[in-house]
Amino acid sequence: MEPDYAPPKKRSVLIAGHATSISLEPMFWKALESAADELGSPVNALVAQIDAARLDSDQPPNLTSAIRQWLFERRSGSSG
Repeated sequence: MEPDYAPPKKRSVLIAGHATSISLEPMFWKALESAADELGSPVNALVAQIDAARLDSDQPPNLTSAIRQWLFERRSGSSG
């Protein structure tokens, strides 16, 4: 299956009551929405969870990178 190449789309999400802007390609937005649905969680809550985990790491990436990495790890079965 060929990827649907498209430029990033910017969306605003709430993390701890603060709006933050995230730019992700549509395929990552779809994957994030699917993961949130599967986990029974709003997208904002899932992003907040990913944000908290990235801040606990020794070398925290930016939030967009953390989301992509989280989605990749989830898909590959290494986390969830």
